[in-house]
Amino acid sequence: MTSQTVHLSPPDVGPLEESYLIEALRSGWVAPAGPALQAFEGEVAARVGTVGAVAVSSGTAALHLALLGVGVGPGDVVVVPTLTFIATANAVRYIGARPVFVDCDAQTGNVDVGLVADLLRQLRSRGERVGAVVPVDMFGSCADYAALEPLCAEAGVPLVEDAAEALGASYRGRSAGSFGQVGAISFNGNKIMTTSGGGMLVSDDDALLARARHLSTQAREPTPYYEHRELGYNYRLSNLLAALGRAQLVRLEGMIGRRRQLRDRYAKLFAPLPGVRLLGTEDADSNCWLTVITVDPERSGWRAADLAAHLARRDIETRPVWKPMHLQPVHVGAESLLSGAAERLFAHGLTLPSGSALSEPQVARVFAAIDEFLAVRAGGPAA
Repeated sequence: MTSQTVHLSPPDVGPLEESYLIEALRSGWVAPAGPALQAFEGEVAARVGTVGAVAVSSGTAALHLALLGVGVGPGDVVVVPTLTFIATANAVRYIGARPVFVDCDAQTGNVDVGLVADLLRQLRSRGERVGAVVPVDMFGSCADYAALEPLCAEAGVPLVEDAAEALGASYRGRSAGSFGQVGAISFNGNKIMTTSGGGMLVSDDDALLARARHLSTQAREPTPYYEHRELGYNYRLSNLLAALGRAQLVRLEGMIGRRRQLRDRYAKLFAPLPGVRLLGTEDADSNCWLTVITVDPERSGWRAADLAAHLARRDIETRPVWKPMHLQPVHVGAESLLSGAAERLFAHGLTLPSGSALSEPQVARVFAAIDEFLAVRAGGPAA
């Protein structure tokens, strides 16, 4: 990138990725199918610890196929965290199902399991068919699966893990993506690793994997001519992008380590400040995809928005925490069970530059700009 902007989470690519792409180009496998695609699926499945994987064009596509795979259909209810990227909820509506939103835990940003339990009881008492519960591993930290898995099993509801942000993270010795019946991973350009655009469905269920692969290739039947007996989707990842992903996967641990170093530096910087905390710092198994601070202006004397504006003037990108789904115009009127935690995180949270591709001069620029802000604003009135 030639821009002088310090971006939040830019792609981290280099000579290894170039060599894998050139090899794939020279192999002649430029169309979607090819050996790099098959190898990439096997390597991701091995990394996550599942029986198999299906590489697709986006994390959203993986979520869509995952929901179809567990039997979600039109008219079903799907429990979705209100604090998430919109793809989690949109994939539900692609099917004609109805997302019901549930609030988050204020300390982690992950779904509030107690509220999920309350919501499942309410929905069951009304005779609603709950097609799935879809926890999201927020900012690279796994949800509380020790509580969620037995809860869903007792209710007889499939668990679909939205691990879009969490590849490389783990929870009690198990990798993100391996929980529930099926998981979905994103390889968007800003994720922990990228295939430019792309995603992966991972599961231990061979039948579900085969079904997803079939649907992802327009549901074409194995005949010498084009025959389609049901509606399919053009969701397959290309062989070239899979080659890029294979190189990224080789470097994954190093990229996670770099992000963890950045998070540790932020933690040391903000630790002495009243009213400021890092979200999820107690999770040693996070992949540290994005570092998020929350700011209590009554204690700190400044707002998250003040720091964001200061950094923006110095061409440093930040972003608020996800705007909750129940506040999104496209999902207006959706049923929700709320505690107010997601709205508070949206109002007081700020995502800071976290990418493994950030150079030392860029990191130094970010920390100098924050130091400059704190020197003026810490202890002063919120503006």
